[in-house]
Amino acid sequence: MAAASDAAAERGTGPAGFVIPVAGGVATFAGPDSPFNKVAGLGFGGTPGAADLTAIEEAFSARGAPVQVELAHLGDPATGMLLTSRGYRLTGFENVLGLALAGAPERAAAAGITVRPSAEAEFDTWLDVVTRGFAHPDDQDAQPHEQFPDAALAAAERDLAAAGAIRYVALRDGVVAGAASFRVAGDIAQLTGAATAPGHRRRGVQTALLSARLTDAAAAGCSIAVVAAQPGSRSQQNVQRQGFDLLYTRALLVRA
Repeated sequence: MAAASDAAAERGTGPAGFVIPVAGGVATFAGPDSPFNKVAGLGFGGTPGAADLTAIEEAFSARGAPVQVELAHLGDPATGMLLTSRGYRLTGFENVLGLALAGAPERAAAAGITVRPSAEAEFDTWLDVVTRGFAHPDDQDAQPHEQFPDAALAAAERDLAAAGAIRYVALRDGVVAGAASFRVAGDIAQLTGAATAPGHRRRGVQTALLSARLTDAAAAGCSIAVVAAQPGSRSQQNVQRQGFDLLYTRALLVRA
């Protein structure tokens, strides 16, 4: 979040962004409607002070944005009580899952599917798959709690790449059928999203993208991979089949 917001600041378009450390977490703003406009990790360094929250709320308000907090259940419980007392409302939950990468298996993919890193020259193709996949979630999945304009999503993905994310495409019989990315932070591999075009689902595309990223993450020296998913979603089922375990749940709290 901080690295992507810093990358957005480097672009220098739109309102000035910010990265504000707070109570073990960070509040970030990367531009209008950006997925990186939120507070993450709050509560792992104690309960934030009222003055800290006021400063953050004013910073978001000055940019015409609500404040969204991702609050892990492992954090200080007093943090949730403080937020609700200030008018924050619960809007949803996300699960964070992890997998130890020791002895990670070799790449595996169903017949007819190949996965490779995606070049900058095909960014628009990669983004098209991501936006179509997010706009048309799997029939078994709930609607995502967040939706973003295409322009904001494109800017965010470019910022994520500038922050070190590696993009991948999956081809099914030579056609780009899926897209994904991951980012290395120390010895942690952050799986930063994956999507399959609606016409190519149930063909092993997600499994192939996951396998490729895990193999490359292990080769890069990562000891654990982490991913966020909506509780009970097909995405969560897919990663659990590959051995991921639930690490924690985070509540999504928003103050208009």
